[in-house]
Amino acid sequence: MSIADELLKLEELRQSGSLSEDEYARAKETVLQEGRATPLVSQLWDPITGNASLDERTRLWAMLLHLSVFSGYVIPVAGFVVPILIWQIMKKDLPELDDHGKIVVNWMISSIIYAIVSVVLAFVVIGIPLLIALLIVGIVFPIIGGIKANNGEKWNYPMSITFL
Repeated sequence: MSIADELLKLEELRQSGSLSEDEYARAKETVLQEGRATPLVSQLWDPITGNASLDERTRLWAMLLHLSVFSGYVIPVAGFVVPILIWQIMKKDLPELDDHGKIVVNWMISSIIYAIVSVVLAFVVIGIPLLIALLIVGIVFPIIGGIKANNGEKWNYPMSITFL
C-alpha cells in the first residue's frame, strides 16, 4: 500500500468516526515521518497493545512470547505451539521479536532433551531430582526471560543449547 493510499484510508476512518482527531493526527504524522507505508492495522490499533509505540509493542509481545510457554500447563502441547505461533506471526511486524523467538524455541528443544535424559536416569534414581530441577527452571526461566524482555533486554536461558 502506498503512502497516498494509506493517507486516504486514514481520512476515511476519521470521517467515519472510527478515529478521533488525535489518533488521525498521530497516524498521519507517523506515515509521513517514516516516508513509507506501514501496515495500517498495526499502526492504528493492536488488540493487545493499543496505540503503543513500536518499542513498547515489541517489549510486550516479547514478554508474552516468553510467558506463553505456560499455556502448556493449561492445554497440553500448547506450550510448544503458542510460542512458535506468536514468534512466526509477529516477527514480520516486530523484527526484534525474532531473537526472543529463537531463545524460547532453543529452550523448549533443550528442555525436551533434558527431560528425556532425566527420565532415562530415573531408573537409576538420579533422574528424579533432575526432573524436579527441570520443572523448577522450566517455571523460573520463562518468568525471568519475560521480565527482562519487558525491560527491553534479551536474556539467553542458562543451560539452553543453541540450535537456532
